[in-house]
Amino acid sequence: MTDFILDSRLEADTVPVGELILNRVLLMDDSRFPWVILVPKRANIREIIDLELRDRAMFYRETESVMEAMKRLFSPTKLNVAALGNVVPQLHMHVIARFDDDQAWPKPVWAVGEKVPYTPEAAKARAKQISIELGRL
Repeated sequence: MTDFILDSRLEADTVPVGELILNRVLLMDDSRFPWVILVPKRANIREIIDLELRDRAMFYRETESVMEAMKRLFSPTKLNVAALGNVVPQLHMHVIARFDDDQAWPKPVWAVGEKVPYTPEAAKARAKQISIELGRL
């Protein structure tokens, strides 16, 4: 965990959910989509292959745990899971619950419509809901 600093863009666009063994778990502040981001608490990591082998395995296990929690909570049509990093180079994994009636379906959520931030109360409630579900796995 030495020298880990969350990218300022991720910090500005998200609400904290909690901490897993390897990853910080964040809620994207866009209420149109249930959207979680995992960020390994490691310094200067851009790609999954940059993680040590043990951390890489943990990264995938924790991503799967978030996917299971999102599936149980939201019963989505599809889970979109991606580590893109084109705008924010710090390694982070998106897990987005998608529905065939959501605003972006079937296209990716990026650059579709206007972001709808959570109210502070709704953000806190959604983050707590996800945190509780992750604790059940």
